[in-house]
Amino acid sequence: MLDTNIKNQLTSHFASITSPVELLIALDDSNKSTELKNLANDLASLSDKFSVRDNPNQDVRRPSMVVSSPINNTQITFAGVPMGHEFTSLILALLHTGGHPSKASETEIEQIKSLPGPLNFEVYISLSCQTCPQVVQALNLMAAHNENITATMIDGALFQDEVNERNVLAVPAVYLNGELFSQGAVNLTDILNKVDTKAAARQAEALNDKELFDVLVVGGGPAGASAAIYSARKGLNTGVVAERFGGQVSDTLAIENFISVKATEGPRLVAQLEEHVKEYDVDVMQNQRAASLTKQDNYQITLENGAVLNAKSVVLATGARWREMNVPGEKEYRGHGVAYCPHCDGPLFKGKAVAVIGGGNSGIEAAIDLANIVEHVTVLEFADTLRADEVLIRKANSLNNITIIKNAQTTEVVGDGKRVTGLSYIDRISGDEKSLELAGIFVQIGLVPNTEWLKDSALSLTRFGEIEIDSKGATSLPGVYAAGDATTTPFKQIIIAMGSGATASLGAFDYLIRHSDETQSTEDAA
Repeated sequence: MLDTNIKNQLTSHFASITSPVELLIALDDSNKSTELKNLANDLASLSDKFSVRDNPNQDVRRPSMVVSSPINNTQITFAGVPMGHEFTSLILALLHTGGHPSKASETEIEQIKSLPGPLNFEVYISLSCQTCPQVVQALNLMAAHNENITATMIDGALFQDEVNERNVLAVPAVYLNGELFSQGAVNLTDILNKVDTKAAARQAEALNDKELFDVLVVGGGPAGASAAIYSARKGLNTGVVAERFGGQVSDTLAIENFISVKATEGPRLVAQLEEHVKEYDVDVMQNQRAASLTKQDNYQITLENGAVLNAKSVVLATGARWREMNVPGEKEYRGHGVAYCPHCDGPLFKGKAVAVIGGGNSGIEAAIDLANIVEHVTVLEFADTLRADEVLIRKANSLNNITIIKNAQTTEVVGDGKRVTGLSYIDRISGDEKSLELAGIFVQIGLVPNTEWLKDSALSLTRFGEIEIDSKGATSLPGVYAAGDATTTPFKQIIIAMGSGATASLGAFDYLIRHSDETQSTEDAA
């Protein structure tokens, strides 16, 4: 099951385990059960702290494996074979259950230990989903530190009957004590804030006590990370406030145009960015959403939790998100057949008919990926030509289960009240109304800048909501700079966002140099 190189690496990791770990396996006669049994035995051979035995509980999913601590009475369950993106989740579960310290702060660990139970978390995932491991690992960490909390990862592609019964059409989908808790990307802080109602108030109080920043970066994607590094290297007191580190790159599968790196994946690049930022004295404040930008003596960023951060200069790098179709039924069936991440949610539509809206690179790439999973893919493009690269178009045309329809204007998402059953569109040439029977719709029609929170500020935005900047990244407000996909930069690429982040940061540094005497005079007068 595991090759020699992986076994050697894991043996080194498992040397830090101090407490016994039991692997309780529940099997049936399927091939997946054989895989899981082999995986459990391979793992047990790598440490004398591990033991494997049959799960005595007959009323469990099969195949499944419980990572259990007989000392602390904790349980982390994997329903399915946790390979692919979830293999790291399994290894971390073993390490944390065995007493290896986690990267969570002492404050977070104490908060987890104090939570009353029972809290029974179930998270439906797909093994190709890059967002899912973050959620699984957060829940597993909680279960490893509190016997009143259990966490179960469920491979949606393997347990299709359960997925259909609960109407799970987007992952990660988290259930708490049988009720839907969250859908989509959440991290440890998000989860703790929801189950610990006093957590947000404590966070706001701590944020209000932050000292004045020289540069405050709003956004944690490639542009924000680059800006933070350049500011910190100049010796400036730098802060980063972001909803999640990595932004949209966290949801990107293959990255093959990042110069000097032949190929990588979004989560890996995000981890490297975060590690690089943490090499410097940067105050990273995650899980926080900016609500407004104002100025008195300095700039104030007010957060949604009510906290206010103060800074002499600001770099706005809030990025962008997937554009919506804005047609009837889209919002109603979001997460119930309407999806925006083919890599995450594609496996849930195995053997079914789906549509991809959009004929650009993202849309055609999505269609090609989905064609390997689903029965049939219909691409609907509004224009009379596809905007994707020719190599992608040729590949799509070579696949017999992809149909491309041009001059198609989607008018409605159709469903039965629970899930998507199809869509309606107009042929823009003939004017005829047409319909398709579908199980899923993947929307890939471009990006919308995350700048709504700035519309009441004095900042100049384009009619598309983009922040207007000059060649130095300067905005219409002195001391406020911007970078990345939220700006008027014409090409939305990771490498361009990084460059613009550096530009904006250097622009802010230049601003601070030229206004340091003025700022000091104001402070002295106060």
